[in-house]
Amino acid sequence: SCDVIVHLAAVNRHTDVHVLYETNMRLVKQLIETMEATNSRPYVLFSSSIQEERDNEYGRSKSDGRKLLEEWAVRKGASFTGMVVPNVFGPFGKPNYNSFIATFGYKLTHGDSPTVLQDNEVNLIYVGSLCRHICDKIREMGGRTVPSLVERDDVACDFEMKVSEVLGLFENFKKLYFEQGIIPPLNNIHEMNLFNTFRSYIDMESYFPVKLVQHTDVRGSFVETVKIGVGGQVSFSTTVPGVTRGNHYHTRKMERFVVIKGKARIQLRKVGTDEVLDYYLNGEEPAYVDMPVWYTHNISNIGDEILYAQFWINEWYDPTDSDTYFDPVVKDE
Repeated sequence: SCDVIVHLAAVNRHTDVHVLYETNMRLVKQLIETMEATNSRPYVLFSSSIQEERDNEYGRSKSDGRKLLEEWAVRKGASFTGMVVPNVFGPFGKPNYNSFIATFGYKLTHGDSPTVLQDNEVNLIYVGSLCRHICDKIREMGGRTVPSLVERDDVACDFEMKVSEVLGLFENFKKLYFEQGIIPPLNNIHEMNLFNTFRSYIDMESYFPVKLVQHTDVRGSFVETVKIGVGGQVSFSTTVPGVTRGNHYHTRKMERFVVIKGKARIQLRKVGTDEVLDYYLNGEEPAYVDMPVWYTHNISNIGDEILYAQFWINEWYDPTDSDTYFDPVVKDE
């Protein structure tokens, strides 16, 4: 009653290469014997490897296993796809076993320094991409009108990258994210996938929670909550009743004010004009106001309890180049 079998099981590494070869071949033979014993003809997808072309026992076991399943499919009139897969990476891969990427991620988050043994350019595919490819193959087979199909499927890689380039990227992830809590620049989906893979090797129990620094004065407190390599900075503040923050403008920065809890009045005035715009926000009805450049602005706590507000700005705060110019919104202040 089984319609599809996806055969991914294999030994990748072993101290005895003969055991590796025999184990992988045994798994294929057991599958064929079971299908024949039950007179089953499911659609079989087999995960082989680009290492088929290399002179090693793992590559030979994948090539020979794929050919055995091809022969079974032709003999039985069944459908078979022998996927020749590039180097797979993704979260939770076993270090020193599945992928050099897993090894790099684990070592860099556990006090070790990885080294590059062979700086080859590697074809890489994210595990999520491979899963989507497999699902697409199954859906395609479900819509076929031809009784059977036997094919070799050379799976395309997501991208190519030198081993040293991956290590350099991971070292940057360690410096920015692991050591400083900064979300690093992620220029494309491939870097995002590599970053999520890197993060999967962090020891969650010992690493989190990460304490934030509070900057406190008579007005309340200010806490920087997140810094993003390509997306600016997010922070939140508390403001005691009756206090006003701000009264300044920016010439290049963009800001968004969000009231999280409490009641606030946000005021804006275009520099060089007299008109003041008043906006009233309440944490019970979340809303935001964006600050245009060259508009001086402030936020006041007009309620009876502490005001909680969150701020996003499109660049990090730099005290040596703050792009912040004092100018009261209401001129008699």
